[in-house]
Amino acid sequence: MPDKFVIPTPRPGPFVLGPDAQRQAGVPRGTVTKAEWRSSIFPGTLRHYYVYVPAQYTPDSPANVMVFQDGWAYANEEGDARAPIVLDNLIHQRRMPVTIGVFINPGHFPPVAEGKDPVSNRSFEYDTLSDHYARFLLEELLPAIGEKYRLTPDAAGRGICGASSGGICSWTVAWQRPDAFSKVLSHVGSFADIRGGHVYPCLIRKTPKKPIRAWLQAGSNDLDCGWGNWSLANLEMASALNFVGYDYRLDYGDGAHDYKHGGATLPEALTWLWRT
Repeated sequence: MPDKFVIPTPRPGPFVLGPDAQRQAGVPRGTVTKAEWRSSIFPGTLRHYYVYVPAQYTPDSPANVMVFQDGWAYANEEGDARAPIVLDNLIHQRRMPVTIGVFINPGHFPPVAEGKDPVSNRSFEYDTLSDHYARFLLEELLPAIGEKYRLTPDAAGRGICGASSGGICSWTVAWQRPDAFSKVLSHVGSFADIRGGHVYPCLIRKTPKKPIRAWLQAGSNDLDCGWGNWSLANLEMASALNFVGYDYRLDYGDGAHDYKHGGATLPEALTWLWRT
């Protein structure tokens, strides 16, 4: 049996970006290309996505893949995560293998009337506990990207990341398709009763262990509302993973519902997830 789960003392902030999230002299710079996609699995939706290709990529061998939900937030090089810069540095330092990053925004529908904003499909896509989002990745978007770049089909070479509802979405994708994704990075994941996600700790405890490695970042000052308590929900997730014997890490701090802690520890988390 694994060691008894002990709630850790929250890591104190402030959480600041380190050198791995800064441009470094002599580090080859990858490219980021923006595109859009109309989904048939989520009919009527349009979304933008970004593809990061490291400078070290060649078609001679398949690249690993890291998918990011709410792609705009992770791809923003002036934001709290700055994932393209982090990937450049970690790949250069050989703390990660050559990895193509896929940064995907949630789908949206056209405005219902002139002058109105598009209608977001984010919660349906991210918070639903079905295989729809996994199918969207595996049947639509990744095959299209694979027509241009050589991507590994091996689950051991595929990871997925997101924050809030994007965090539970990342877990759901790997939970539904552990044959296709083996690594999960969840920042302040919404394991709450938005669309039933609060059931995961019990499901994990009652289901034979799946080949998933998971890093959960959570904050003691996260949301507490009618859908649930985000901090407690993430502690329940970590306790369940510990009970079953998963390869997991809980990064528990005193932060709130934002990208600051997760962004500051993104290099550490990616290094841990991709360790051999």
